[in-house]
Amino acid sequence: MNGPDLQRSLQLFERMLLIRRMEERLGDLGKAGELPGNVHLYIGQEAVATGVCAHLDDSDWVASTHRGHGHFLAKGGDPRAMAAELMGKETGICHGKGGSMHVADVSKGILGANGIVGGGVGLAVGAALGAQLDGEGRVAVVFFGDGASSQGVISEALNIAALWKLPLLLVCENNGFSQFSPYETVNAGDIWRRAEPFGMPGALVDGNDVHAVWRVVGEAVARARSGEGATLIEARTYRWRTHVESEESFLAAPYRTQEEVESWKQRDPISRLEEFLVSEDLEKDVAAIRARVEGVTESAITDALNDPLPPVSRAFEDMFAGSVAKIVKLEHAWRRLDGRNDDGFQVAPFPG
Repeated sequence: MNGPDLQRSLQLFERMLLIRRMEERLGDLGKAGELPGNVHLYIGQEAVATGVCAHLDDSDWVASTHRGHGHFLAKGGDPRAMAAELMGKETGICHGKGGSMHVADVSKGILGANGIVGGGVGLAVGAALGAQLDGEGRVAVVFFGDGASSQGVISEALNIAALWKLPLLLVCENNGFSQFSPYETVNAGDIWRRAEPFGMPGALVDGNDVHAVWRVVGEAVARARSGEGATLIEARTYRWRTHVESEESFLAAPYRTQEEVESWKQRDPISRLEEFLVSEDLEKDVAAIRARVEGVTESAITDALNDPLPPVSRAFEDMFAGSVAKIVKLEHAWRRLDGRNDDGFQVAPFPG
């Protein structure tokens, strides 16, 4: 597959830059105490999510990881709704109940980030099976890290995806570390080669080159849509920030050198694409994109900061499905009116 044209390259640049600026601002807010809980930032890995999701539309499915903001935005998720979700606000994409590790938007085909390492893999296999049964040419993509590649569910997914020729892309973002452990200390061999025993295509790609990711993924998506089955892709990249933004508070010693981090920053996927665009005399387009992204980012963050927190009375909404939700609502309505719990003991009225 040939590389993307210039118009598509500008779109890729804009999406990557949006991810970068949103993550930088959210990282600052996290350190300022504006975000409840921890956040795992995607800075440095933007080319992977962007290059993958450029081949998808809203009807295709994506299952994410604990480091899922980039996947959410690359798939077309709303920046303000994501920022508000991380702040626990009512306007968040999950009304403030999901937080950083559970951003989801089914209307965009985003099955959600996942706090369980490798937890999205089985979900994506199910989504791929559903897409196959629907027969409408949809595909499912699951992102997972090099740490998650050691989970047993990866082999299980490779097996069933190969056996049933599911329209599935398994995208391993190898960022060099399984939390705090270097890749070579916990993994034997190349991850992409694990597809071979199952008779499945495997591919290795430079995860800091969005054009390379776009080409490799384009071929895999075309295979999946035409009924030829799944592909395992290993994208080698690097996370610039710490595993989690608060890790300096509990780590006794660093697990990587600043020299290593700086060497990877020289391979910044955004700078690489910008250099290409400038070489094509698109400086004005690049400047316009930078201004537009800055405006979108600041608007999303400012609006989310000013948005209200959810009322306590809605604490149990959106937590259960179907008849279970009705039972829970009725139970708590009864407790609120009666003022007693199941054992007859007096309890405080249900707030609302």
